[in-house]
Amino acid sequence: MGFIQIDDTKCKKDGICVLECPAAILKQPDKKSLPAMIDGGDLMCLVCGHCVSVCPHGAFHHIKTTQEECPPIEADLVIDQKQAAQFLRSRRSIRNFKKKPVEKEEIQFLIDQARYAPTGSNSQTVEWTVHSDKEEVRQIAELSIDWMREFLKSAKKEGMVISYFPRIVAAFDAGIDTITRNAPCLVTASAPKTNFSGMVDLSLALSYLELMAGPRGLGTCWAGLVKRALHSSEPLRKLIGLPESHTHFYPMMIGYPRFRYHRLPERKQPIIHWK
Repeated sequence: MGFIQIDDTKCKKDGICVLECPAAILKQPDKKSLPAMIDGGDLMCLVCGHCVSVCPHGAFHHIKTTQEECPPIEADLVIDQKQAAQFLRSRRSIRNFKKKPVEKEEIQFLIDQARYAPTGSNSQTVEWTVHSDKEEVRQIAELSIDWMREFLKSAKKEGMVISYFPRIVAAFDAGIDTITRNAPCLVTASAPKTNFSGMVDLSLALSYLELMAGPRGLGTCWAGLVKRALHSSEPLRKLIGLPESHTHFYPMMIGYPRFRYHRLPERKQPIIHWK
């Protein structure tokens, strides 16, 4: 029988599912025929759920992405253009956090929502490593600073100019954490080396996570300095403990913001090359 079943009492034979299938494994010889899967289609199916989601008649059934797992879109929850624009524009990088731990349930919720981000070929290979012990997050910052000190020594010998690293180290020595910002939690999204779109996939997942964080009362900040240190620092890689063979990664700080923002900052106008 394969992965799919078509309810012939509901199907209008409009071919929408055939046109929408990303893997092009559905066929419909003519408007009198029910859609069907091509020979070997089971092996090529991306299990993306497009076929089930796009059918306006509820006639399409897929055993690996069932209608029960694909709830209908609720019209009263659809946001309008102005709401969407403010929501996206109000995203901020949070660098001052309350001294309050982030509950495991909150992190679990954010990651659950982030799994709906698109991934190349619907591979869904992004994994998450969570550090919710504040002292451990502090150790991550310290090891990142250690890497930075060694980097500065090498750069000095080679005559390289590093404009802001010395300021970061000096601030850290003065008790100001500009690495993990005293965040109570650090979440690292990662993907295996074999995933050709791994860095894009995890970046999209992190974007979904941070957009969901705001409505939950949480704030986030991309930990770029930790990311740079992870490439070269063996002690830091060992402490963070990413899954083996995961060469794509990016950490993000999470916590409860100390301050609220009341306005929407402006950004430069986009440079567009029309062709």
